[in-house]
Amino acid sequence: MKEYLPARDMDWPLIAITILICGLGVLQIFSATHGTIWQDAWWKQLFWIAAGLLLMWVVTAIDYHTLMAHVVGMYVISLVLLAAVFLVGKQVFGSTRWIPLPLGFHFQVSEFVKLVIILLVARFMTELKSDSLEVRDLLKIAALVAIPMVLVLKEPDLGTALTYLPILAVGALLAGLNWRYVAAIAVVLVLVLPVAGLYFLKDYQKARLVSFLDPDRDPRGTGYQVIQSKIAVGAGGMWGKGLTKGSQTQLRFLPVPHTDFIFSAFAEERGFAGVVLVLALYFMLLMQIVKNAQTAPDRAGMYICMGIAALLLFHVLVNVGMVVGRIPVTGIPLPLMSAGGSSMLSVFLMLGLVNNVRLRRFVN
Repeated sequence: MKEYLPARDMDWPLIAITILICGLGVLQIFSATHGTIWQDAWWKQLFWIAAGLLLMWVVTAIDYHTLMAHVVGMYVISLVLLAAVFLVGKQVFGSTRWIPLPLGFHFQVSEFVKLVIILLVARFMTELKSDSLEVRDLLKIAALVAIPMVLVLKEPDLGTALTYLPILAVGALLAGLNWRYVAAIAVVLVLVLPVAGLYFLKDYQKARLVSFLDPDRDPRGTGYQVIQSKIAVGAGGMWGKGLTKGSQTQLRFLPVPHTDFIFSAFAEERGFAGVVLVLALYFMLLMQIVKNAQTAPDRAGMYICMGIAALLLFHVLVNVGMVVGRIPVTGIPLPLMSAGGSSMLSVFLMLGLVNNVRLRRFVN
């Protein structure tokens, strides 16, 4: 019998919050790019939002169990596409992350790999025969996640590669990973990461770490973005300077304020009140996703929703921490606000998965 999924059972509060955040993003992109070579970015963002809503509806209609059944094939295709980036990809700002498409579009494979990893972790954890996650099982799923991570790091794209980790981490914790293992892993990471960074990070990535610790050391070079971003955030005061009136943003002191540093431009023009509003919207969005995880019809649905919540939380925390100088600059966009097609579409697909899980509660 064909499934009937009435529109009334969709998570409309989640969709409404999503559209509100997108609306604030479009307004800020319009303001930040006013009179620049990117001044058409705001209507392009509207196009991506419309496309995202359509894709969200499509992925909602496909039972997530069906998607999980085909995740192995999706994983293999993802690896092939990540490898293809090095052959046919377009280099921008020193990184090769995008595959050119007809009509001037570009496809960032690493953004959509997030969805595959979410489904892969959910299937792996659901199929465990034990109520606790053993080290050997953790190593298996960690190896599967590490392969695309390494490929993305080679692009190089440290920020996107790091976003795969919270999906794995929340899946492992929910699967019952012993806290002794968690402590042991934390100790190993603290000891290994500094050494690994010396060998695997590019020179500009090492420079970003140095500028994070002391941005005034090179105020016109590696420390420039962080310094200008902090000035913009502080200049907003309580109520902000108003749309298209931010001095750091409009006088172009703040580099590309419509992408990774859109939160800085927003804080300058909307002030502390605007920042509280947008962070409250993100909080409500995350709580809606967690609510759907709690009411999921099975463990697989719970893993999917919590993986998405962990990923989006990581994005918000890292991006906001980055623009206020509390976290090194990593190039992680602010979900639903930063300009960009691949990022926008991947988030809408994730939210479609959340609605997918929700709607299965109403299917007999």
